This record gives sequence, structure tokens and C-alpha cells, in this order.
Amino acid sequence: MKSDEHFFYVLLCRDQTFYGGYTTDLSRRLAEHNSGTGAKYTHPNSRRPVQMIHAESFASRSEATKAESAFKKLTRRQKETYLQTAKTNSVLVG
Repeated sequence: MKSDEHFFYVLLCRDQTFYGGYTTDLSRRLAEHNSGTGAKYTHPNSRRPVQMIHAESFASRSEATKAESAFKKLTRRQKETYLQTAKTNSVLVG
């Protein structure tokens, strides 16, 4: 089912790495990642299961993918700081 909402989300992988992505359906996307059919990054068993720890809603795909791209350019420490400060704006925090 296609949604009018666009989400930037962050997963915490089993190996404690972060994965940022874009979707219109958070629950479907999480299931895809955990089944190994999501992204190449989350395909290895060493990274699964993954847990969705952050999601933000945007009005357009463009805005959501810009947030994803910006997140992926951050260092690990910057990503941790971002996730801590973004909790108040988050749709879902695990």
C-alpha cells in the first residue's frame, strides 16, 4: 500500500552499526531488512536482526532522501548525537 508519507529511518544492526534509509511503509521495510531482502548492507546474517530506532516523516520523497543522504555522510559520533537530539521529532524511537 502506497503512502502519502515519506520516511527517513535508521536501523540499528546486530553488529551495532547504523543503516539509514527511505520508505513510504516503515513496517514493510523493517520486515524486508530482517528477512534479508532489504538492502545489500543488511543482507549478511551478521547484521540481522535489525531494529528500527528512528524514523522521521516528510511531506515529499525529496525531503526524506535528502535527510537520508545527510545522515549517511555523518561520522559515527555525529550520527549518535543526531539520534539523541532528534528523539523529540521522531515518529518511532526504539
